[in-house]
Amino acid sequence: MEKKQLKILSLIGILLVSLVYPLHTEAKQSDEETKVQKVVFHSGNQMKLQSRELPDPVPRFVYDSGFDFEYPDAVRGIYVTGPSAGGSRFEKLLKLVDETDLNSMVIDIKEDAGILTFKPEEGSPYEDVGINYIKDVREVLKTLEKHDIYPIARVVVFKDSKLAKKRPDLSFTKNGQVWENGKGESFVNPFLKEVWDYNVEVAKMAAKMGFKDIQFDYVRFPEGFEKRDDVLNYDQGKYKDLELDDVQKRVTAVTDFVEYARKELEYYGVDVSVDIFGYSATIPEAPGIGQNFTKISKNVDVISSMIYPSHWTSYFGIPFPDKEPYRLVTEYAKVENERLGELEDPPTSRPWIQDFSAPWLYYNEPTKYYDKEDVEAQIRALNENGIQEFLLWNPLNSYSENVDYTPLDKES
Repeated sequence: MEKKQLKILSLIGILLVSLVYPLHTEAKQSDEETKVQKVVFHSGNQMKLQSRELPDPVPRFVYDSGFDFEYPDAVRGIYVTGPSAGGSRFEKLLKLVDETDLNSMVIDIKEDAGILTFKPEEGSPYEDVGINYIKDVREVLKTLEKHDIYPIARVVVFKDSKLAKKRPDLSFTKNGQVWENGKGESFVNPFLKEVWDYNVEVAKMAAKMGFKDIQFDYVRFPEGFEKRDDVLNYDQGKYKDLELDDVQKRVTAVTDFVEYARKELEYYGVDVSVDIFGYSATIPEAPGIGQNFTKISKNVDVISSMIYPSHWTSYFGIPFPDKEPYRLVTEYAKVENERLGELEDPPTSRPWIQDFSAPWLYYNEPTKYYDKEDVEAQIRALNENGIQEFLLWNPLNSYSENVDYTPLDKES
C-alpha cells in the first residue's frame, strides 16, 4: 500500500512540474524493484505571443528619495545660501514663501568657491571641501516638503577655486601658478571629463538627498577668455584634435558637458537647469565663455537666463538699463521667446531677476534702490510676454517686502 501511495505521489509531482513547464516533458521514475516507468505529457497549455500596447511615454524606473514634491503651477523662487538654509534666517525665508505666492527655493549645494555647503560622509573625495553650513540637508528638505516648497539645488560648476588650487592640472595656469581673475577667483577646465564627473557626482548627491531640480551655474569658461587663452597653459583634452577653431571648441565642450550631465542624472528623475548670461540669447554665441544659448537650451529642462538690469550696459536702445527694469526685461523676453520658438522642444524659461540694488553703477547721481515696484515691474514684463516662471536673486537673501509675485492675476 505504501509503495502504491509513493508512486501516486510521484506522478502528482511530475504533473505539477509539467504545469510549470508546459512544454513537451519526459520524466523517469524508478521504484525499489528497479522497474522504470516512463511518463510522457503533452500539455494543451501552449505558450502564446500576445501583442500589447505600451503606455506612452513608457514608464521608467527612477530613484526614489522618499520625498513627495509636486511641481508647482509655475516656479516662483528665491535664492538661499548655505548659511541661510542652515541658520536662523531660514525661518524668515520660510515665512516669506508661506505668506506669498512664492513656492520654491534655490539652495546652494556647491557654491562659488567650490565649497560644499554640507559635510560629506567621512572618506568622501569631497570631505575636504565641505563646510557644515547645513547640518542635515534631509531635515531641511523635510521642512520644505511640509511647507509645500519646491527644492532646487544650485551647483556651481567651472568656477571652483578649491579644486583649481588642489589640482592645478585641472585648471588654467600662468607662469607655473593657477590663474586668478581680478577678484582672486579661479576656474577649472571645461575641456576635461574629470572635471565634469567631479561636478556631476555632486549633483547626484543632491538628487539622492531629495532635490527635484539640479541647477548648474557657471557653466562656462572665465569671462574674457578669448583675450587670454593664448597666454594660459591648459589641456584641451579630447577637443585638441577637433577640426574646429578655438571658439567652437569651447562652445562644443560646454554644450557636451550639459548633455552629459543630463544623461547621467536621468535615473534620478530630476530636472536639469542651467544658468546662462542673458546676453547669450541676443547673439549667436558668446565666443570667450563658450555659451551658445540655443545649443544649451536643447539639452536642458529649464533655461535660467540671468537678466538683472544692473548687469547690462546700454542695450536694446536703453541707455541705463538699471533705471528701467520693466523695459529691459520686456525687450529681453521678446528676444528669448524668438530664440526658444525656433526649437522643436524648447525648455521652460525661468529667468533670474533682480531684487538687489547696484550703487556701484551710480557716480554723480542718486542711486536707484530696488524695491517692491521694481521687482513687480520685472515680473509683469515676463508675464506679459508669456513667461510665468522666475527666480529672485539677492546675494544676502534679504528680499523686498510686500511684493505681489503674481501681478497680472490682480489686474483682471
